[in-house]
Amino acid sequence: MRQWVVQAERDAGTRADGLTTDEREELARLRRENRRLTKDVEILKRATAFFVKEIR
Repeated sequence: MRQWVVQAERDAGTRADGLTTDEREELARLRRENRRLTKDVEILKRATAFFVKEIR
């Protein structure tokens, strides 16, 4: 129960010792996006390596 009060105070702007709910949601969204983009880059690297071998 205490944590809910502390989080509500952060969201209201009366506390500055942590992330607001919106900031937590944004952080989670950005982490998911980062994981997806990292996987995309890995796939593109592998595809590039495959096609380089095929061309030679």
